[in-house]
Amino acid sequence: MRILMFGWEFPPYISGGLGTACLGLTKGLAKLGTDILFVLPRLDSGEEGGHLTLKGANRVRAKIGIREILELRERVSVLEVLSPLRPYLTEKEYRAILESNELLSNEDIVGEVENDFAGGYGGNLMAEIVRYSVVGAHLAASEQFDVIHAHDWMTAPAGIEAKRVSGKPLVVHAHALEFDRSGEHVNQQVYDIERAGFEAADRIIAVSHYTKDIIVKRYSIDPAKISVVHNAVSQERRLGQIRVTKPFKEKLVLFLGRITFQKGPDYFVEAAAKVLENNPHVRFAMAGTGDMFPRMVERMAELRMADKFHFLGFVRGMDVERIYAMSDLYVMPSVSEPFGITPLEAMVFDVPAIVSKQSGVAEILDEAVKIDFWDVDRLAFEILDILEDEKRAGQLTERGRQTLKKIQWDRAAEKVLDVYRQLAGGAA
Repeated sequence: MRILMFGWEFPPYISGGLGTACLGLTKGLAKLGTDILFVLPRLDSGEEGGHLTLKGANRVRAKIGIREILELRERVSVLEVLSPLRPYLTEKEYRAILESNELLSNEDIVGEVENDFAGGYGGNLMAEIVRYSVVGAHLAASEQFDVIHAHDWMTAPAGIEAKRVSGKPLVVHAHALEFDRSGEHVNQQVYDIERAGFEAADRIIAVSHYTKDIIVKRYSIDPAKISVVHNAVSQERRLGQIRVTKPFKEKLVLFLGRITFQKGPDYFVEAAAKVLENNPHVRFAMAGTGDMFPRMVERMAELRMADKFHFLGFVRGMDVERIYAMSDLYVMPSVSEPFGITPLEAMVFDVPAIVSKQSGVAEILDEAVKIDFWDVDRLAFEILDILEDEKRAGQLTERGRQTLKKIQWDRAAEKVLDVYRQLAGGAA
């Protein structure tokens, strides 16, 4: 079976968990004999694509004229709204960009007669999505495949166009929703694209029942159309058995993720202050970047935690593994988390985790410590108890090892392949 797959990121170019999930899932599908043509906005070099065929939209010389763009805008009306959107953009960042007048022109969208697709996360993301959709239609007309698979809202229009041209079934994979990123203050343009993708899809794959429920309630989609396939985690430890020594004696509690509303960094900072009131021999680390970063630095200073709280900025590759290996406890206090791979990554390094109940990963962590994201007192209590009770910490570590044995990309790939077969009529 051959799959035409559209994604917006792939290792090593990762802005969030989407690229990691695409890598793990495609490796699992490749083991099952699935042939995948994975289309990225931009392909330079270094992407980990030995198990599939990677194609960069920036290298597809599809002819794009004004007529084709206008026809596309008629078919996908939501693309008529020109906007400097970027993945994971918050409402505050969006307003700031609008105030700086970074708006697009018709020339930005149409570009040259030859497709000059730059790819990436620049200020012309909406124009890039339009061009990417045209590339999707071009590939659908020139490639042989059985099913189309589009990951998240940025690639949904390309999937819709590929379906229109080829008549092949479309799978839209929901890794995150606008309601996760922005709460009740959704960006209407992004919401409209998401909904258009869900309505055009022959099947939707949601990364959790939590996400499925939101799609049903917020987008008015028939639940029978949605299959839940939980993410997994790569269990390869490139550090091997190398011992990572902390430059301090205190226990270390880690937050790793985008420093945005969705991830609940403010609850982590407030809990840290409560922990230090009771036990000053603890350190906290926040790894990541985002629109709430300046506010978190200011709040940390107000709470006088400068000597116990470390901001690491954006980390990737081996640095991620090093910080996991140095940590004694991982905390994910997300306000709304479709899945959340990071607690599983922490468990790979025998680090126990606390996760919010408002997360998809909580569905598969039967015996993990789960808290409501807003319950700072409970979070602080659990942090103190786990750090001070070595027996409990050891039990949580062992439960994590047992959980990881059941969570594998191969199993997720089998469920996705079953979806493909249902849509393609049992094609091999």
